[in-house]
Amino acid sequence: MKLHTQSSINHRRDEESTMSISQNTPPSSPKTLKHPRSLPRSINYILKEQRLLFILVGILIGSTFFILQPSLSLLNPSSPIPKSYHGFDSVPAGIHHTSTVTTPYRIAGSVTGRVPVGIGRKRTRVVVTGGAGFVGSHLVDKLIKRGDDVIVIDNFFTGRKENVMHHFGNHRFELIRHDVVEPILLEVDQIYHLACPASPVHYKYNPVKTIKTNVMGTLNMLGLAKRIGAKFLLTSTSEVYGDPLEHPQKETYWGNVNPIGVRSCYDEGKRTAETLTMDYHRGADVEVRIARIFNTYGPRMCLDDGRVVSNFVAQAIRKQPMTVYGDGKQTRSFQYVSDLVDGLMALMDGDHIGPFNLGNPGEFTMLELAEVVKEVIDPSATIEFKANTADDPHKRKPDISKAKELLNWEPKIPLRDGLPLMVNDFRNRILNEDEGKGN
Repeated sequence: MKLHTQSSINHRRDEESTMSISQNTPPSSPKTLKHPRSLPRSINYILKEQRLLFILVGILIGSTFFILQPSLSLLNPSSPIPKSYHGFDSVPAGIHHTSTVTTPYRIAGSVTGRVPVGIGRKRTRVVVTGGAGFVGSHLVDKLIKRGDDVIVIDNFFTGRKENVMHHFGNHRFELIRHDVVEPILLEVDQIYHLACPASPVHYKYNPVKTIKTNVMGTLNMLGLAKRIGAKFLLTSTSEVYGDPLEHPQKETYWGNVNPIGVRSCYDEGKRTAETLTMDYHRGADVEVRIARIFNTYGPRMCLDDGRVVSNFVAQAIRKQPMTVYGDGKQTRSFQYVSDLVDGLMALMDGDHIGPFNLGNPGEFTMLELAEVVKEVIDPSATIEFKANTADDPHKRKPDISKAKELLNWEPKIPLRDGLPLMVNDFRNRILNEDEGKGN
């Protein structure tokens, strides 16, 4: 009896111990019971710290702006016409336009304003490769003056920052240091492809680089034109005619070029560039233009680039003998740079592919040119004769009848008028101590 009583007492103690453990130990289920909340967490977050008040104030301000905006537009006569109206594709009934220079329009029949001149014209974005060079920089000047946005690409092998630095700070001008042998991605409407050394001194210095610029550079810029739908203009050269057997040279003449000579990196490089340009036009429907540029002179030419005009002018200013190669009876035609720029822009903006000769048909022998330089700079200047260079053309004169007829273009500045402008620029640069030789 005593044993049974003790056993009962022990059994009760075990049950009490088990109940105590079960009350203090969480259930074995992996899901923990959550205390019920009166509101979801997101609503509870919004209600804290007056967040709801700020949301309501924001909604009120936004609603007020959208409600009052139409009324403010009617009260403001100087507010511009929406962009979609500029092309006049679909003009609302309340807006009338005429063909006058400034277009009157009426809103809600009460307030009258005037559209500024040119507001409907889309600004053209233009890239000029070699735009820091002699011809390129003058082209950039005229494009900027016309109101275009201009991007200059140049690796500064022959180009100079000084040629375009007067545009620094202009929001419509950009300068990119880049070699066109490598691809580049841009969004533009027109591409003027001028990048390539154009003087014998420079293109003979690295002939492989010269032909790579003509071939790979032209391929890259044509590829860009194809991708973005831009119009492409190639500046080729009269050197594609080589040492011509036809005089004067017409665009239909195929030339007489030495394919393995010291000048062929430039001559044949430009001929290949023309081939690529026409193949992209025929095969990829790229809109292209081809200009064949004849001898050009003017301010910003390189001082010692080996071309005859710059050589004679620099030598005469420095009181050195003017170097004439051969007998001096070989002929050239010289156009002032502004005439060339006018021709390039007329070609780009026209409807004809080309090629077009762009040059001045006025023909001078080297001895005649030397006499003109003496008249302008120093009548006491002397002439020094040296052996002629290899593959130097004996005659060069453009037939520009095609450009006259289709582009309504012809040069206007004769040599005796343009040369003094170049001389003033050369004199300032030569006498400037900061001007490095060959720049």
